[in-house]
Amino acid sequence: MPRKPIDVTLPDLSGRRAVVTGASDGIGLGIAARLAAAGADVILPVRNEIKGKAAIAAVRQTNAAAKVSLRELDLSSLASVAALGKSLLEEAQPIHLLINNAGVMTPPERRTTTDGFESQFGTNHLGHFALVAHLLPLLRAGGARVTSQVSVAANQHAINWDDLNWERSYDGAKAYSQSKIAFGLFGLELDRRSHAHGWGITSNLSHPGLAPTNLLAARPDTGRAQDDWKLRLIRTLSSRGILFGTVHTAQLPALYAAASPHAKRGGFYGPRGPGHLGGPPGEQRLYSRLRNNDEAQRIWEISEKLTDMSFPTA
Repeated sequence: MPRKPIDVTLPDLSGRRAVVTGASDGIGLGIAARLAAAGADVILPVRNEIKGKAAIAAVRQTNAAAKVSLRELDLSSLASVAALGKSLLEEAQPIHLLINNAGVMTPPERRTTTDGFESQFGTNHLGHFALVAHLLPLLRAGGARVTSQVSVAANQHAINWDDLNWERSYDGAKAYSQSKIAFGLFGLELDRRSHAHGWGITSNLSHPGLAPTNLLAARPDTGRAQDDWKLRLIRTLSSRGILFGTVHTAQLPALYAAASPHAKRGGFYGPRGPGHLGGPPGEQRLYSRLRNNDEAQRIWEISEKLTDMSFPTA
């Protein structure tokens, strides 16, 4: 007997403007396509224009009337983040949905961003932190929901407070975990501060589980020359419907968190299958590493200093 397809139903998003980072391929592209199919005006901020144009073509192949457009963004450069913020502020159109989905994962050797930060911490966390700060007036105007995509890695390791940039002893997996813990703490603190200061936005978290996505694949930009045995195993089991999710199911938690009227502010959404690695999306218990409000405030204050950005208190 065939398995029932796993999916989510999105509301009508006509007249809503959505921004999805990391949408030139993989999970992000699927998220952008679904939002556009629901009627949203979707912005794809991308680093690679060629990949971005291919992504738009893919969206329009199944939805010729899709409202989707490119903007330039390199999250590993605070100057690029500021330029996108300036451009969107000049357009003066409220943003209703922001899905912080882009990320880099486990370069085997330590790399740095344009601004000198360890690449995962600088891109996955600080780049998005600065983006939200720049876009806050538009997010407030749209009463936006901000969904930040973390990872099962946020349930591992810890923040290396004494060496946030991993200059003394780099470990790619631990640095990736740190970036996602910091990012998750930020997403939750964003909701608390919005509530306290009356910003009018809500913020929640999602994670895609584990699926054979491009994030895990060989990528010259991260120094991974070939796929490793772990990815090959995930692909094999995923194709047989065993344990792991698919590229399709990995999109669903973020879509639910960002667009469902049932998703909660400060909520955490991911797959409901065994180990929360695959399956239909649902609300989950917050990872232990994301429950410390003092650490959330600490990483917020550090991030303001590192990015030279500040948020209003009213």
